[in-house]
Amino acid sequence: MKDANRSLQGPPGPGPARRPRGGGTLVQTVRDSLREQIEAGAYKPGSRLPSEAQMTREFSVSRTVVREAVAALRADGLVEPRQGAGVFVLDPPAPVDLPFQKINFVRISSMIELLELRTAVEVEAAGLAAQRRSPAQEETLIGRLHEVSRAAAAGEPTMEADFALHLAIAEATNNPRFGEFLSMIGSSLIPRRALSNSDAETAPRAYLDVISAEHDAIVTAIVERDEEAARAAMRKHLKGSQTRYRALLRSHSDAPEEA
Repeated sequence: MKDANRSLQGPPGPGPARRPRGGGTLVQTVRDSLREQIEAGAYKPGSRLPSEAQMTREFSVSRTVVREAVAALRADGLVEPRQGAGVFVLDPPAPVDLPFQKINFVRISSMIELLELRTAVEVEAAGLAAQRRSPAQEETLIGRLHEVSRAAAAGEPTMEADFALHLAIAEATNNPRFGEFLSMIGSSLIPRRALSNSDAETAPRAYLDVISAEHDAIVTAIVERDEEAARAAMRKHLKGSQTRYRALLRSHSDAPEEA
């Protein structure tokens, strides 16, 4: 009878979360276990993770631990909570070569924090630019976009041109405070410039193609005076950057230390 009851309960869950010997937290343990299951195909894109109550029982942790672990997976672009429906697995982000060979990994977390702040400011700037830009500012935006593409095609560093494009979008709001904010951030506005050991370092072409497509979508929406599309395109661009740099940070923390 006990065997029959066991067969009706389905496969066993992952079991209690145990603190790793390296001193990681319970949140990290649950997060890593769920990530491994997602990457192994146990939860496929579009499928729903177990409920919060189920994961609480399976890992023998509190609801707070489960929520923070799911939030970490969401920040990595692996899952998406949907109100009233649960947490769903997303398609894995397309692999993109990251732009550095030599990088100051200590500063990546600061760059991610800055990207979050920029998202709050520049998404609104893109919407205002779509409403308010003048014909002369439209011409400037298109010229700055072409300059980024030209530098990339020539194999030249694109950081200066990238900064100039974002500054032109801020100025097209016709609210000088947006431009002042970006100018105050200065060179740290472009993470690959702030993190690289060399101002002359160029990014892989695949990476630049992704950035170029995101820039093009932003400028096109502004030129067409599509406020919501401009906001959405800027949000996608900056959120994509956050995902890329979190992946870079994770790959570094997972790498074995050299002797």
